[in-house]
Amino acid sequence: MKLLKWVVALAATTITVAASAQEINFGIIATDSASAQRERWEPFFRDMEKKTGLKVRSFYAPDYAGVIEAMRFNKVQVAWYGNKAAMEAVDRSNGEIFAQLMYADGTFGYHGLLITHKDSPYQSVEDVFRNSKNINFSIGDPNSTSGFLVPTFYLFAKNNVDHRTAFKTVRNASHGANIQAVLAKQVDVATNNTEDMGKLESTKPELASQIRVLWRSPLIPSDPLVWRKDLDPAVKARIKSFVIGYAKTDAEEKAILKNIYNYGGFRESNNDQLIPIRELELARDRAKVAADDKLDAAAKTKALAEIDAKLAALRR
Repeated sequence: MKLLKWVVALAATTITVAASAQEINFGIIATDSASAQRERWEPFFRDMEKKTGLKVRSFYAPDYAGVIEAMRFNKVQVAWYGNKAAMEAVDRSNGEIFAQLMYADGTFGYHGLLITHKDSPYQSVEDVFRNSKNINFSIGDPNSTSGFLVPTFYLFAKNNVDHRTAFKTVRNASHGANIQAVLAKQVDVATNNTEDMGKLESTKPELASQIRVLWRSPLIPSDPLVWRKDLDPAVKARIKSFVIGYAKTDAEEKAILKNIYNYGGFRESNNDQLIPIRELELARDRAKVAADDKLDAAAKTKALAEIDAKLAALRR
């Protein structure tokens, strides 16, 4: 009797495992509200289900870390990340890049922005720095490439400005929330990117016209798709075939991607896509150490040497 119960339990477990092998959870980072992201991405997931035979369950976390941690604990097997979040997923969550998004114009990059309301007195970055103690500032999620990493280096570290102490108030928010806060004049200045601003310009040009761009970053590589390295190879093959072939010629598929963030397709990629982002993060850290007057000479020399060694290793 005990043996029979064990066999039944084992069979049930086997059936469950077999069924779950045909399901994937796909994570979407919180660049906007979950409802907005769901509206953009669900048609893509329904196409993925039809063309791969997999059951695709979407996962919309309230912040970037939620998707990274979900992948770490195998609650999410595939995800759309920005490059900074993808770096965390690769380093901490057994992640591996397999594809990169292409924009509808055939390019593979976008830009970080600093924005304000058109009615604000700030006409330039120099205005912002001069009046920082009067400014309520909103920066992106700490795992955002365009909303956090890029501006903290190119905008702040390169100008010897510590954004954490320079402003009257500082908060972290998604790209969508930052746009809304600027429009509502709840914050004076915020970070954003050309993806979200481009979306606003195409869907609500009357609102986009109320926003002034104060700064535009160097080009950032477009976003990667990441899967867990231990995902079933057969499932990987189905997903990759679907993704790389998606929206090549089909007009409906092109419309679905265009509605997400003016995307136009995908190309194969790998973890080497992150090398410029890793260099950027190290360069930002180096600038902070070099400007830190509280460090004694020996400690500063040691810290800079360690960062330089990491940069040299990446460049090799």
